[in-house]
Parts: sequence; C-alpha cells; structure tokens
Amino acid sequence: MADGGEGTVDTFVERGARRLSARVSGPRGHPVAAAFALQADTAILEMSSASGLQLLEPSQRDPTRTTTFGTGELILAALDSGARRLIVGIGGSATNDAGTGMLRALGVRFLDGDGRAIAGDVLDYERLASIDRRNLDERLQSTAIEVACDVDNPLCGPTGATRTFAAQKGATPEQIEHLERVLSRVARVAAEAFGRDRSGVPGAGAAGGLGFAFDAFLGGRLERGVDIIARACGLETLLAGAALCLTGEGKIDMQTLHGKTVDGVARLAAAHGVRTIAFGGNVDGDAAAAFTARGVECLPIAPAGTPPEESMRRAAEFLERAAAGALR
Repeated sequence: MADGGEGTVDTFVERGARRLSARVSGPRGHPVAAAFALQADTAILEMSSASGLQLLEPSQRDPTRTTTFGTGELILAALDSGARRLIVGIGGSATNDAGTGMLRALGVRFLDGDGRAIAGDVLDYERLASIDRRNLDERLQSTAIEVACDVDNPLCGPTGATRTFAAQKGATPEQIEHLERVLSRVARVAAEAFGRDRSGVPGAGAAGGLGFAFDAFLGGRLERGVDIIARACGLETLLAGAALCLTGEGKIDMQTLHGKTVDGVARLAAAHGVRTIAFGGNVDGDAAAAFTARGVECLPIAPAGTPPEESMRRAAEFLERAAAGALR
C-alpha cells in the first residue's frame, strides 16, 4: 500500500499497470528520469519522482530554489501517452512554490505589474500581479484528476505549507517568513482571478502548495491518498473475510493519524472487523496509545537503542523478526 508518496507507482505496477518513464526537470532543474504507471487510460504519477526531496543531497535542499516544473512535464508525458484520468501522489516534495512551476509547464503564465512573465525562483512571485491561463494545455479540460494527499494542511497560516514543512526541506527561519509572504500573494492573486479563495481547502498545503494548484487551477479532487489508492487497488475486497491485517511505515507518529497509510488501512480493516498490527521503524508512544484506543497494535521493528542508520540498513531483517515474534 501507499498513501501518495514514494511507492505509489509501484503499488499499481505490481497489480498489472505498465511502467513508463519520462525525462523531466528535477527540483533544482537538473534532468531526472521520472516513472509513471499507465493502466488503460489512467496514469498514476508521483510528484516526488520529478520534484521530490530524495532527488537532492542535503546540501542542495532549499525550497526558495526548488520548483515543481518537472511535475508539470510529467503530467504532459502522461497525457501524451493517452491518459485521460490522472491519479497524482503528492507526498515527499522538495518544493514550496504553490505549484507555480507545474502550472508554468502546463501553459499558465504568471505576470508582474508590468505584464512581464515571472519564470524565476519562487521568491520572484512576490511581484505577482495577474495570471494568464489562456495557454493552459486544453487536454486538461477533459481530464479527471484525483490528487492523493497525505496531509490536510491549508496553503497558508500557522498550519500551512510553509510553517509546517519548509524547515524540513531546508528553509531557514528568514526564508520561511519570505516564503509565507509569497504563497499568501499567490493565493490572493489567484482568488482575484477566479472569484474564489481556495487556499483554505484541506490539503491545499500539501507538497508545498501543490495541492492548492491542482484544486484552484486544474479542478483536481483532493482526497486522502490512502483512500484513493485503497479504492483503486481493491483493498476492501482483500479485507473481506480476512483474519488479520499487517501494515506499517517508516515512522509511526502523530502525523500518521492524519491520513497516512497505517491510519487509512486500519480504518478499512476495522470496518470489516479485521484485527490490525502496524509495524514501524520508529513508533512514537503517543501515537501508539492513540492507535491502541482504536484497537490497532503498533510495534517497533528495531531493537531498543539501534542507531537509525542501522535500522534503515537492516529494515527487512528487523521487520521479518518483528512479524515472526508478533505472530507467535
């Protein structure tokens, strides 16, 4: 299973979808090979394969310099392959550009007060005065877009994209304040252009505001990623009549309770009366207690005191041992 982040494409390929690849711009503009899956006329994409944090070395992480332009190029590649429905996972981003890069790749022009196109780093969008959508790829008008979010944050504010996630993408406190002003500016100009403000929609702040771009500009439907993928993969059919459900993720913490894989799988399992055990490389005590109250047992896979690097290197071994112990 997956919730819209890394592994989403693999989830569908394992179930028979065809894996394709496109050469696109990475988060700092360098070319990368981004995979997507195609199943009939449905394409499954991960924004992280084009604009993800894992594509950058720690020294390269700076959300004032990263862009979602490659995600837009990946969407164009999917449309060129015949897709007329998109499932887009938007977890694991390196970006905080409110989706402006993606939208530029799809044909949207962002203009300053003198009518000049803005095409630089995200901080340049503080000069944004108007938006021109006339060249938006016309195929998107007849394309259904489902956006798999793994968070429910709005675009701006104390729980928005910038203040919640920009630091882990490399932003300094000063950059966070600047980025917050920029995203607020983009939201305000977009609201004036569309006659409605979509910056407060749950999930608008996902992937540094990419959720906002899908919702406000492309009519994408934001939904918990695990729910979209569970539905598309037929998880409920698998759970019907099952005795036990095993799930897990790298770290089970309080964020897991807000639409991550473990949370979504456990809810579906509970609806079918199936007991769930969740394994985590690391398990936060408060999150474990919250899941216990729901009837879900959370188990750390690594022995106490194991360094994180060793835990990741030996994850398969530790998981096998923990699962064997739990089932015994």
